[in-house]
Amino acid sequence: MGGRHRQIRSASADDLLSQLGRLTARVREEIEVQRARVELAEALQRGMLPTTLPTAPGLRVAARYAPARSGLDIGGDWYDGFRLSDGTLAFSVGDVQGHDVEAAAYMGQVRIVLRAVAAMGAADPGEILGTANELLAATDDPLFATCLFLCFDPRTWSVRTSRAGHTGAVWAREDGECGVIERGQEDIGLPLAVLPGETYTVTRYRFTQPGALALLTDGVVEGPRFPLEEGLDAVAQVLCDGVHEDPDTLADRVMEVAERTGHSDDAAVLVLSHDGPEACRTADAAPGVV
Repeated sequence: MGGRHRQIRSASADDLLSQLGRLTARVREEIEVQRARVELAEALQRGMLPTTLPTAPGLRVAARYAPARSGLDIGGDWYDGFRLSDGTLAFSVGDVQGHDVEAAAYMGQVRIVLRAVAAMGAADPGEILGTANELLAATDDPLFATCLFLCFDPRTWSVRTSRAGHTGAVWAREDGECGVIERGQEDIGLPLAVLPGETYTVTRYRFTQPGALALLTDGVVEGPRFPLEEGLDAVAQVLCDGVHEDPDTLADRVMEVAERTGHSDDAAVLVLSHDGPEACRTADAAPGVV
């Protein structure tokens, strides 16, 4: 009898070890698949972000992107900048719903649509967002995206912005004033691809003195440690304290705000550092590209 019990226990132990081996192999396989998807999403994201950004005399630009910290939380945020045919410089930041390979691919699609609409001659940011919304809403893709689109005219130093469900730009001037464009404004338009026929209002203002402007995604300013408004105020203070610094330094310091929020989302920031129109009166007005 004792021998039979030992054989039964031994057989049961062998079965358990065999099952454990199969489960371990399956977990390893799933981990490898997940790791491959993360690497693919990172490659898609970084491959589709621009390698150069437009600039002009007296205007310097820098951008940063930070992937999410865990899992497949990557791929939705972007920044972009390009020159329009009339000499206007266009900049955008945005955030696609979802954080995976599909979000990364959709991000590229949104950027292409925005560029194509702008290239067709639409220089008004509200019109660009409206047309892009119609095109994206006509697809069967269930994803959507928030976006802030900005147009800067280097001849007049005027700026026009329009938002599709996105956070407003943060600004600071050398006189110590700082804030958030359109803070608290409710009429900002729905995210892109949510509802056909949506219209997007345009805010106009002008750079009158040296300063800095930051376009960013909510991963920079919102997290478990403090809410959106506190994050925006923190970025405004960073810009105000470093208003005379180069945009690369400012972009790095703005991204440090993201670390303080304790966020787990990916994050993107685009910083425009400017001298103001008075400093550039004798400069060549034709924009260049770096």
